[in-house]
Amino acid sequence: METIRIQYLNDQIEHLRYIDGKSDWIDLRSAETVTLKKGEFHLIPLGVAMKLPKGFEAHIVPRSSTFKNFGIIQTNHMGVIDESYCGPDDWWYMPVIAMRDTVIRFNDRICQFRLMRHQPEIRFEEGTLSGENRGGFGSTGKQ
Repeated sequence: METIRIQYLNDQIEHLRYIDGKSDWIDLRSAETVTLKKGEFHLIPLGVAMKLPKGFEAHIVPRSSTFKNFGIIQTNHMGVIDESYCGPDDWWYMPVIAMRDTVIRFNDRICQFRLMRHQPEIRFEEGTLSGENRGGFGSTGKQ
């Protein structure tokens, strides 16, 4: 089991926990109430800073209900926080753009994260591929 040192922005932000035994992803919440008009961008503070274990990074993505509930899209589609982002002012954020007028309230669950091990060191070997062609980009599922 890995241990993560965590710092909360304040005592009112709900503390992190697994998603009720249903997943190994952990929900993150808005640390402020945000009112956005359609087309506006905002860095939503998530109220946490962490010191990740050596060799790990956090992947942050929207919850499956985030667009339906709030009409926002994460602008970088997946945030990656590596172990070097670990200072007392290295707060986590979710960069979003509003696709409609919306309000995100303090402690609303808006995204989730999980830890991933760093990619192993790889070497590229140039040459012609010999595998069977699948039909090119976008062909999966064609009958």
